Amino acid sequence: MLKGLVVGILLTLVVIFGGIYLYFSGGHAPVTTKSPEMPFEHELAHMALNAHLAKLPHPNPPVPESEESYLEGAKVYKEHCAVCHGLPGENKNAIAAGMFPPPPQLFKGVGVTDDEAWKTYWTVYGGVRMTGMPGFSDHLSENQMWQVSVLLKNADKISPAVKAALAASSAPTAGANATTNPAPASTR
Repeated sequence: MLKGLVVGILLTLVVIFGGIYLYFSGGHAPVTTKSPEMPFEHELAHMALNAHLAKLPHPNPPVPESEESYLEGAKVYKEHCAVCHGLPGENKNAIAAGMFPPPPQLFKGVGVTDDEAWKTYWTVYGGVRMTGMPGFSDHLSENQMWQVSVLLKNADKISPAVKAALAASSAPTAGANATTNPAPASTR
């Protein structure tokens, strides 16, 4: 009886994992940004992200919620975030429109103002896999990551001066900082 139960469980696991393997290896899994979501993809991804964030420390921001911090955060946001997450009063650009899952437009609607700054900080710090959200811990200072996190926490309360700083000279476009290197001449 026990041996039959163990064999049944093992066969069930083989069938499940074999089916998953065939689903992915057979090209049935959605891989383009225009493909529909996999079953439970959204729920499982958010469950994993929320569980991960809940295990991390919940520090208070070491930068003040002040006009100066918001203005510094606006500089960071414009350079590193706006290309995907948009700017106040601007429509979603082609980069953001072509991403899956779509990046939230942080100055339209609720955005991340309902998230605590520590949660946004950890998202900026480590990124989020398979979303296009990069981690910035190797490119921004702790202070910069906190400044942009505090700005976003308070995005619904920023002054006209901060909005103007965000709007001044639009977000960088894809390839704006790229340099073109001509192909080397053929030596034949």
